[in-house]
Parts: sequence; structure tokens; C-alpha cells
Amino acid sequence: MSDALQLEGVDRRFGDRQVLTDITFAVGAGRMTGFVGANGAGKTTTMRIILGVLAADAGTVTWQGAPLTKEDRRRVGYMPEERGLYPKQSVREQLIYLGRLHGLGAETARRNAADLIERLGLGERADDPLQQLSLGNQQRAQIAAALVHEPVLLVLDEPFSGLDPLAVDVVVGVLRERTAAGVPVLFSSHQLDVVERLCDDLVIIAGGRIRATGTRAELRASYAEPRYELRVDGDAGWLRDHAGVTLLDLDGDRAVFDLATGADDQAVLREALARGPVRSFGPVVPSLAEIFREVTR
Repeated sequence: MSDALQLEGVDRRFGDRQVLTDITFAVGAGRMTGFVGANGAGKTTTMRIILGVLAADAGTVTWQGAPLTKEDRRRVGYMPEERGLYPKQSVREQLIYLGRLHGLGAETARRNAADLIERLGLGERADDPLQQLSLGNQQRAQIAAALVHEPVLLVLDEPFSGLDPLAVDVVVGVLRERTAAGVPVLFSSHQLDVVERLCDDLVIIAGGRIRATGTRAELRASYAEPRYELRVDGDAGWLRDHAGVTLLDLDGDRAVFDLATGADDQAVLREALARGPVRSFGPVVPSLAEIFREVTR
């Protein structure tokens, strides 16, 4: 994986308050990177530094190995958490306007606007003033505005806020088309279930510091306990007496347990099979929410 966007040692203060400390992470080409943290953790400040809206007190932001320039930033698609479109202008008009503002020709801007309006399900409302749209459709329009100029990098602050599950799937489909073309995407979200399903890589921030980075598989492996779930026909209570097993949860035929270091999970499976049919057996994979709680506590 090549790192298209790289932050290295970024610091930022507001007066006497240190809000970012040694922020270091990468966003790979063609990768969807989820940026997660609680309110006030530093996500939006970091994104604004990437965009040049704020300056870093220390550290570097590079694009394809070179310092990120003003010209580079013109080619970035940015969606702020707070909506920033013109409420009295139609969706179509402002998408075309924003495309032209980023240097597209008139025909290309019209074509891109029409394509995004169709892809994001805004066709019936394309010529309505933005203020007449539902909050969910306003959010779709905001996403279209970030995409209309064919950006080489996407930085999206809470892009799924206010969207129902079907709308999330539509937006995810559009973003996946961009990553398939090699565009790196950095997005923040409080919806950890969406992040877990969507992203290739994760960056977890708390208190202005990066607490964990990696692929989903890497983070799950790093924070996984030697924990297993067993489902059998009958009662699984016999696990209480099995050597090396610490029973955590027992509900009739289902048991969740930890194994002591060096204990053999296959020995547990063999005993279960000797007692009767085994419906399922395997390690318990930690969710993103569980990993988040672990690294930020």
C-alpha cells in the first residue's frame, strides 16, 4: 500500500490548550480510512490542518511524498461537519458552480453534477432550493459538492450523519467507486458500526493523541483476547470444570470463555464433540466499539 497522504508529528495549540500532540498517520491510495474519536478528541482540527484551514504548530503534512501545497489542496474534496452550501440556490446550480470554481469547464461541471445527482438519488429534487430538502438530502448534496470536481483526495467530516441505512449504502457505493479508482478517502464518524463495515484502515484518536492505527484485521488481532464461543446441543456447563477455561458467559447451550496461556482450544472442541453435536466453535472477534473503549480508556 502506498501512502498518498502522510501526517508526521503534527502539534496544535489554542492559547494555553494543547489540542493535538504528535499526530502521525497515513492514508493509503485507494483505501478508505476511518478516523474515530469522541467529541473534542481532535478529529476536526486535524482535518482542518490537512486542508490548510488551520496551520500546525509543528509537524508536516505531505502528499505523495512532498509537502501538501495550496495547489494540491484545490484538488481535495472536503466535506465539513457543518453544512456549508447556499440554502436558496438549487442543488444543480451550486454543484455546477462549485465545479467551475475548482477549474472544471462548463460542460464537464454540468456532466459531473448530473451524474452525482443521479447516483446519490437527488434527481427529483435537483432543481429545488437546498433549504427545501430534508436533512438527509441536504447531506447527500453536501457529499456531491465534495465530489463534483473529481478530487484526488477526499476528506469527509461525519459524512453519514443524518442518513438512513439505505442512504448510507448509496453513499458508500459512490465512495467505493472513488477508492477503486485509487482515490484515498479519510472520513470521521461517530457511527462505529458503519466505520467497521466500510473502512479498510482505522485511526483512533483520544485527547489529541493517536491511540491506535492499522487495518481492521491488525487492530482486531492486537486487541483480541484468547476468547472463544461454543454452541452445542444440550448444556455447556461442563466447561466450568475444563482445565484452563475461565467461563465468562453461560446461557444453556451457548458459552463464552477465556483460555489460559498455553491451553489447547482443540482440546475443548474434542471434549465438546465427545459429548454430542457442536453447532459452532471459534474465537470471539472484538468489535470496533470494544477496541475503541480499550484504547481510549
